[in-house]
Amino acid sequence: MTDIEQRAIATVRGLAMDMPHAAKSGHQGTAMALAPVAHVLYGRVMRYDAADPNWADRDRLVLSCGHASVLLYAYLYLSGHGLELEDLRAFRQWDSATPGHPEAGHTAGVEVTTGPLGQGLGNAVGLAIAERYLRARFGAELFDHHTWVLASDGDLMEGISHEASSLAGHLGLGRLNMIYDDNKITIDGSTDLAFSDDTAKRFEAYGWHVEDLGEAGEDLDVIEAALLRAKAVQDRPSLILLRTHIGYPSPKTDDHTTHGYALLDADIAETKRRMGMPADEAFHVDAEVLGHYRELGRRGGAERTAWEARFAAGRTPELDACMYGTGLPGWEDQLPTWSAGEKVATRQALEAVLAAAAPLLPGLIGGGADLTGNTGTKLKGEALHSAANPGGRQIAFGVREHAMAAATVGMARHGGVLPFGGTFLVFSDYGRPSVRMAALSEAHALFVWSHDSIGVGEDGPTHQPVEHVAALRAIPGLKVFRPADANETTAAFREAVEGTGPSALILSRQAVPVLEGTDPDGVAQGAYVLSDTAHGEPDVVLVGTGSELQLCVAAAKLLAADGIGARVVSMPCWELFEDADPDYQDDVLPVDVPIVAVEAGITFGWERWADDVVGIDRFGASAPGDEVMARFGFTAEHVAERARELIVALS
Repeated sequence: MTDIEQRAIATVRGLAMDMPHAAKSGHQGTAMALAPVAHVLYGRVMRYDAADPNWADRDRLVLSCGHASVLLYAYLYLSGHGLELEDLRAFRQWDSATPGHPEAGHTAGVEVTTGPLGQGLGNAVGLAIAERYLRARFGAELFDHHTWVLASDGDLMEGISHEASSLAGHLGLGRLNMIYDDNKITIDGSTDLAFSDDTAKRFEAYGWHVEDLGEAGEDLDVIEAALLRAKAVQDRPSLILLRTHIGYPSPKTDDHTTHGYALLDADIAETKRRMGMPADEAFHVDAEVLGHYRELGRRGGAERTAWEARFAAGRTPELDACMYGTGLPGWEDQLPTWSAGEKVATRQALEAVLAAAAPLLPGLIGGGADLTGNTGTKLKGEALHSAANPGGRQIAFGVREHAMAAATVGMARHGGVLPFGGTFLVFSDYGRPSVRMAALSEAHALFVWSHDSIGVGEDGPTHQPVEHVAALRAIPGLKVFRPADANETTAAFREAVEGTGPSALILSRQAVPVLEGTDPDGVAQGAYVLSDTAHGEPDVVLVGTGSELQLCVAAAKLLAADGIGARVVSMPCWELFEDADPDYQDDVLPVDVPIVAVEAGITFGWERWADDVVGIDRFGASAPGDEVMARFGFTAEHVAERARELIVALS
């Protein structure tokens, strides 16, 4: 370790104490312990250019232990990614660029949003899949980078780490490299309280390359050599175990309290004295240290410039489509349509949509959690993605819903691909934390959930989702589509591809009729009038989603026989309708007309749009799907009766 490197690492440790102390909140000790390995990554090993944090061929660093965010912020500031010292002083404050946990899209240089432990590791698997696919498709001249992960004991205790690491080993993701910070400390105390895994053997069993560096947490040369060896392993992911000492070199080294905010004035001053820094100066950054780091941050500039020239020379319509997250010109015109009267499960409609879209959406990649054929997420004619076939676009995620969702987010955050993953709606609970992170980070990802209601039938209430659509609609920034038929499924897919942020497609197991008048432009508005009364204002509005829209159409005919004019409204996406012009909303759902909503799920939330709801506020039952639907009141006759009762009640 050179003198300037020693001072540089001391500077980072000082900032790691000062940021939480200024905020009176945060995590100090882990960042202090990891300062040397982060220095090796930013200063010796990683390929990046701080002048362009979005360079497509940069190495990615994922701080899976996001509570140590001050470590990342310190290096992003020092290396010149755009943070200033005042941003560090504003740690955890309103509207600052340095929130409590790293947020992708909010702070330049943050690759994925981390904090919920294990999520970063799952995202990193997706980053590595995306890099490998793009390298196979467009060549190593354009895509030739690595994914690095800093992970804690908490990351490896969370269940998602098992799924993600197993998937990475199975796929042989050789450019995925993880450093495990083995500091023996949790919030409650020693890791011995709850964690006695043999981590090395565990990852060897997954098929990873594993190297244990022991007590080398302060030895930059040993760390660098190990990281370079890991980088050279191309046929499998690598794990480096590194014993560190939380809070080093403070008086509270190896004290579990330093996991959080425990180093106050006296301890900070003493630690700075031990490191040869001014003891009474907060946020001290020596000019020579800053200059050293800024030089390191720019050392990838020549590589980036050369890459930009290669990229410009090698541009093709396919490459542009991948990089800009869209399709080849005219791709939408190739999407399938169906004739009114046909009966098609919307999950089957999606499979047809994917088959038509895949040749014209070169970035499209994904699959199902051992339910590929069941969920409509099979890419017909496409090979499996694997180490032997890195250009394969069909991913067999296995029964790993947690990892599938997190990897899908990681692929989206990497860029260059349009990722999707599918399972049954009732199992969306397994992936919900990742879906939430997708929304928070505005990841352009598609989540497919089929078998969307009690219409699943015989499998019974364990497999019949009732609360899940409402729970997903509650996530800010997630567009939830529940198309009523095959044509609405096509339109919803188009909106998901052309839009921003994450989208969810909620699809039926059972066949549903293709309805007369379903409108792609109406889907883009979130809701639209499917059919209306022949004359004058309607007496009642029937609003349906998914497989229940057909019941509204049939109920309107029953009401018409009684002289009651019913408008039928399809509402496939609440979120898009919420964003529509208020005048359009009032045109579709007149404020002075009784409104009945029909959806085979809980009624929670529908009070915003409807006066009455035909729903199900209990768990389902095991029986044939048609019988279950009928017994819970999902018939045209019952919908019509509820409409009559509402008209009387509000008259």
